[in-house]
Amino acid sequence: MIRTMTTASALALLAGAASAEGSLNIYNWGNYTSPEMIEKFEAEYDVDVTVTDYDSNDTALAKLKAGGHGFDIVVPSGNYVPIFIAEGLLMKSNPNEMENFSNMDPRWVDVEFDPGREYTVPWQWGTVGVSVNTAVYDGDINTAAVIFDPPEELKGKINVLPEMNDVMGMAIHYLGGEQCTGDREVLRQVRDKLVEAKPNWLSMGYSTIERLANEDIAASINWNGASMRARIDNDDIAFGYPQTGFSIWMDNAAIISDAQNVENAKLFLNFIMEPENAAMLSNFARYANGIQGSQEFMDETMAQAPEINTPEELADAGYISKNCPPEVQKIYSQIWTELTK
Repeated sequence: MIRTMTTASALALLAGAASAEGSLNIYNWGNYTSPEMIEKFEAEYDVDVTVTDYDSNDTALAKLKAGGHGFDIVVPSGNYVPIFIAEGLLMKSNPNEMENFSNMDPRWVDVEFDPGREYTVPWQWGTVGVSVNTAVYDGDINTAAVIFDPPEELKGKINVLPEMNDVMGMAIHYLGGEQCTGDREVLRQVRDKLVEAKPNWLSMGYSTIERLANEDIAASINWNGASMRARIDNDDIAFGYPQTGFSIWMDNAAIISDAQNVENAKLFLNFIMEPENAAMLSNFARYANGIQGSQEFMDETMAQAPEINTPEELADAGYISKNCPPEVQKIYSQIWTELTK
């Protein structure tokens, strides 16, 4: 990781902030943090940054609950933010009082998972759909049937992200249900469909970018930015938006309640709400970011990318991902445990 040391008078950017010095430890999803953006932050404010990766919200949650982690910032998904808050893991740092908060797209200010943004700022947002190698299968890809009722060409070549809420949500909508349904009949059908489909899958894993690009797999439930990164390396990869329903998610940066470098962490939250810096995140990870004015700093490929720009005729099929009530989540967990055993 990139490192330097230091001091910083630039904390004047934050209301009521003291001077910055020392380090900042970021705990984030793997392959998701722009090195260029980190280098700029370090050079601008002389703060030594270390980034440590995790592979899922659950991994991050367990690590922070265990304590003794030494991290200052974490990047949970929106549907997990209320869980992190309820567990006392996030600091009420009031990003809504920071100078660059005015740059946030109004769409992402009064969000259900953090109304008014008292804890979090946007990192990246995107969709969950299906990636397909069109050299292997040239049929309709705007359908979850690619995963749950796959054509012969794709059987044995499919990967599924090991993310319960993403997979359950897609399957529920595919079978005519709604997000967070507790309808026992619908959930029985979902369970049966997942168990029936699993023998057609090759794997359940996170490494979709390289595996799609290298043609180790021919289809996957996938995040749109990851699919774009695969397409950049292999023109045959295309991203489909299931017309029965696809989830829209947002990952968010927040300060951890027992952070050791609080002022540096506040400085960083303000920093990533600057349009040019938010664009660095998007240019690296290939997702939208929720900061107005960032578009003018993005790579031209982002403006035209089909993975980033949902087709107008399918836009209404998108729904904001949220955490379901505990009693519903328990049923989903039971189905998921059976599927993954």
